Amino acid sequence: MKESISLTWRRIPERYKMYGSKCQTCSSTYFPPRSLCPKCRRKGKMEPFEFSGNGKVYSFTEIHAPPSGFEEQVPYVIAVVELDEGSRCTGQIVDAEGKDVKIGDHVEGVFRKILSDDPEGPIHYGFKFRLKK
Repeated sequence: MKESISLTWRRIPERYKMYGSKCQTCSSTYFPPRSLCPKCRRKGKMEPFEFSGNGKVYSFTEIHAPPSGFEEQVPYVIAVVELDEGSRCTGQIVDAEGKDVKIGDHVEGVFRKILSDDPEGPIHYGFKFRLKK
């Protein structure tokens, strides 16, 4: 997943904060952001919205056969997290093994390294989740 340095910098808002969108008409939240509310259609007015990153595990699995670039991280846990603000997103659960994670566990968003392109390429950061103590 090689990406130019300039493209990486242009994506700072979505990489460094958990930005989504919220419909002013029906108050539905979406992550990642949407430009049109699926419930309200043209009547909805979308605005930027920053999620807290807190939520609970809706579903999860442990990965043993990773995609290219993630071979050094196996095994790792990927979960669908239901955010406190109502949206669901997918993210890695860090600092835990599959046996430690249960559906309904509370998690918090943490800012971590996702991957690096090569030894001299850019490092990609983003949100992952960890279990709340």
